[in-house]
Amino acid sequence: MIRDIGFKVILIYTILILLLLSVVFFSINCGVIDMSVIDIFRTLMGNGTYQQNLVLFQLRLPRIIISVLIGIGMATAGATLQGLTGNDLADPGILGISSGAGFFVLIYIAIFSTMGISTIILPILAFTGGLCAAIIIYILTYKRQERISATRLLLTGIAVNTAINAATLFITLSLNRQQFQFTQLWTAGSIWGDEWKYVLVLLPIVIALFIMIYYKSNVLNILNTGQETAIGLGLNVNREFIILSILAVGLASASVAVGGSILFVGLIAPHLSRKLVGPNHKIFLPASALLGGLLLLGADTIGRMILPSTEIPAGIIVSIIGTPYFLYLVKSSK
Repeated sequence: MIRDIGFKVILIYTILILLLLSVVFFSINCGVIDMSVIDIFRTLMGNGTYQQNLVLFQLRLPRIIISVLIGIGMATAGATLQGLTGNDLADPGILGISSGAGFFVLIYIAIFSTMGISTIILPILAFTGGLCAAIIIYILTYKRQERISATRLLLTGIAVNTAINAATLFITLSLNRQQFQFTQLWTAGSIWGDEWKYVLVLLPIVIALFIMIYYKSNVLNILNTGQETAIGLGLNVNREFIILSILAVGLASASVAVGGSILFVGLIAPHLSRKLVGPNHKIFLPASALLGGLLLLGADTIGRMILPSTEIPAGIIVSIIGTPYFLYLVKSSK
């Protein structure tokens, strides 16, 4: 197995895991109260002070885990969509899937206020919204006996995204002050669901959907060879496309429900991973997930460090990095 993967891939995985652990440790220490490695270990073993327990278990650790889970979810969803459509510009945020998910969440907030947010209902609503947006994009993009082109997909996604954002703005204007402030933070991509109850909801969703998508790695590899080849090999292309699309939308929507509107993670992480380990989805998907978690946790940590008196949402940091990268991909795409 190790010989099949290759030394270079193992080395890249090792580096990514070490980088992620380093950012986790750095993020734990990002704040007014510093904790050494010994303090962290002692607190994890149940021997920390009251203050160390409060900082580690109630404030920083759940936020770190949520950031990594959202990054994994968005990156895996982006990698799956890119594999299905055959282009590097497919991202849940850019295509409007994240906006669709967020729109349903916003309607729920407008009706029930931020005080009555249910951790169970949120992912369901977000999934419904994301799925509706994906169906609309697919219907508008689909052409019989043609593979979805990058340009048509991108333009349709941007148009749907713009329409949903306009509807979101319209509803936002009717919110009270508390709901409006929450919506602004959510739209900016702030990791607002930084409590253990959100970890307990998001963790099984991300693990289950990632395993299901990984199980379909060979299907994605076959689809990348072209629709005609896939059909010639006996693959039921339409059924696999629908199944994988639903899994990707589910991952992106659950991530959006807890982390807000975060763009570009699903674009950058898969693209960089493909350059690092190649296009084989059996190797590429885990690398993409690791990079997504690393990217979003790094962005959230930087956002908490820049201005001591306030916090810059992780979504803004990722957008600052992602926008020039996106323009580069648009320029280099055919």
